[in-house]
Amino acid sequence: MIVVFGSLNIDLVARVPVLPSAGETVLGPGYAVVPGGKGANQALAARRAGAEVVMVGAVGRDGFAETALGALAEAGVDITRVARAEAPTGAAFIAVDAAGRNQIVVAAGANAQASAASLDDLPAGDGDILMLQWEVPEAEILTAARWARSRGLKVLLNRAPAGPVPAALLALVDVIIVNEHEVLALAENLDLASRDVETIASEIDRRLKVTTIVTLGAEGAVAWGGGVRCPVPALKVDVVDTTAAGDAFCGAFAAALAQGRGLTSAVEYGSAAGSLACTRFGAQPSLPGRAAIEQGAALLATRDIPLASQ
Repeated sequence: MIVVFGSLNIDLVARVPVLPSAGETVLGPGYAVVPGGKGANQALAARRAGAEVVMVGAVGRDGFAETALGALAEAGVDITRVARAEAPTGAAFIAVDAAGRNQIVVAAGANAQASAASLDDLPAGDGDILMLQWEVPEAEILTAARWARSRGLKVLLNRAPAGPVPAALLALVDVIIVNEHEVLALAENLDLASRDVETIASEIDRRLKVTTIVTLGAEGAVAWGGGVRCPVPALKVDVVDTTAAGDAFCGAFAAALAQGRGLTSAVEYGSAAGSLACTRFGAQPSLPGRAAIEQGAALLATRDIPLASQ
């Protein structure tokens, strides 16, 4: 079982010809309202990748709440521990340009009231996984990690958005997943002088005994665990929208670990999912299913990578 403690949002997504600069207005033809939030995205990604998943977080009592929960419920994610808060459902405002790049602003809303207390009587233990991100309160993230460690769960942390991680939390984490920008913020937090992502990842693995995975966009990902380097390429795909590619990676990676895969195989699973998520527009609508991920991961395992599509 994978337990996800994190955010649930609705995403308002607009296609634009170019991303705006500070103070600039860019016109787009329309927008879509779709479910999102890093927690919900990763929960759905893990579920579509074949895992049993419980989502823990908070939404509002507004009309957006049902949108935020709809795809999770339809996929079979357990949403009984998602609380209803008096604050509005969280929202993300996303602009996507013609090259598939994005800019995102997130308003926390009900996510600021997510409570790790919702985990207390959850029947979970050895062999289960807790997934964390950084769109809910830091104090609750730490409490959730302590809950997981006390019960023998493996703790996966996606430090996104970028920023520091308190030492008390790092001491509880088994795997940390960051992109090439987030890992630099982590290096600054840990007083690492290097700006090389590989050096930073290997040093975190060596010094803190935390398996460290850096996602590298079109270049794939590299993991350092137990002093061993595990580089994995990405699939070659026609990029439509990179929104939620990182969440697809995290969810599929966790699902692979839950299936008993080793580190390299799990990173291949995650890289395949992240690549495939770039081939469709939107966050949750782009998250691939298990069959497509397994096919992509098999290509990555051979390092013979023709153009792939979902």
